[in-house]
Amino acid sequence: MRSRMAPSLATSSILPLVFLLVAVADGATFTITNRCQYTVWPAAVPSGGGTKLDPGQTWTINVPAGTTAARVWARTGCGFDGNGNGHCQTGDCGGKLRCTAYGAAPNTLAEFALNQWNNLDFFDISLIDGFNVPMAFLPAGSGAGCPKGGPRCTTDITPQCPGELRTPGGCNNACTVFHQDQYCCTGSAANNCGPTNYSQFFKRLCPDAYSYPKDDASSTYTCPGGTNYQVIFCP
Repeated sequence: MRSRMAPSLATSSILPLVFLLVAVADGATFTITNRCQYTVWPAAVPSGGGTKLDPGQTWTINVPAGTTAARVWARTGCGFDGNGNGHCQTGDCGGKLRCTAYGAAPNTLAEFALNQWNNLDFFDISLIDGFNVPMAFLPAGSGAGCPKGGPRCTTDITPQCPGELRTPGGCNNACTVFHQDQYCCTGSAANNCGPTNYSQFFKRLCPDAYSYPKDDASSTYTCPGGTNYQVIFCP
């Protein structure tokens, strides 16, 4: 999630207890479902860690109010021993089943920050770290109060990936491959970054998703604090 989020009120140690109790009540339940025809190993940071989901299985995590810089993603091609040590072809988080750090590119990301400005949740699907698995990130139930619903990236981008971005199991973003300011929106392009041919490739296939770091206008979604969510792989 981009740095536009305001600091979370729920984490302030000086707030009265009544406000802290309200914040706790506004935490969110995330239901993560694998509808792919293959096994995935979903990961969630900072709450959840990681697990294994065979086709049709579901994993539920509870995320505290005020959580920021949070991600859910699918790992593929994994193998772990009885101690939870191993490796994944995509989305690997330091060789651990239960992640405490972000995953390695490429990985399709569900990003979110809860209970931010005006007690809104901000969330998105991001392809800034590339693509590995189709995804939907939706408010649970009726989604009342969520103006745009939630983002979907249902196209399998990997078979269409430009040759220079291809990697085993997925499709890298141009920033990961070329490390140039124009693709990463850093350095000389930090304040004047725009879409490139590569970001437009991702945007054409998944219009709801972030395709480059300044792609806020069409890619940020909001719901009232206290909304629960679904993350669906291969929706």
